[in-house]
Amino acid sequence: MPVPTEISRLARGLASDCFDATTRDRHTLVLKRLGDGAPARLARRIRRELAGVGPFEARPDGVGTFRTPPVGRGPVAYIRIESPTLVELHRRLCTAFEPIDGIEGDDYVPHVTIARGGDADRLLGRDFDNLTWEVESLSVWSAEYGEEVERISLPIR
Repeated sequence: MPVPTEISRLARGLASDCFDATTRDRHTLVLKRLGDGAPARLARRIRRELAGVGPFEARPDGVGTFRTPPVGRGPVAYIRIESPTLVELHRRLCTAFEPIDGIEGDDYVPHVTIARGGDADRLLGRDFDNLTWEVESLSVWSAEYGEEVERISLPIR
């Protein structure tokens, strides 16, 4: 999902307090990993699965860490994202696309990664002003190309 500029600024500001962690240049919020396939075909399938979904709210809710992430080095500091609709959409997509063990399905934690490794865990427990944004679109991201290849506007018709 596209992350608003305010959330990216928040993540960069928090990351500036790390001395030897690897910080993120691009901030994302993963709704569901889709696997391989033609982006246009995947987007059509998403539209079918999420037909009728309109814009919804999401908000950052503090900083958490994955001490031992299933992939890559830890700890991973992240901004927790609170949104019941986001979690419901993830569940719906997990019925259409196989969930990845350890990070999706019941293990899914909506988040924006701040930093990984080193002293990233020093950010744990940070709090910040309440920011809320309206999610108005979803992105289909291609790992192969390293970019957004399709955008799905909400509401999905």
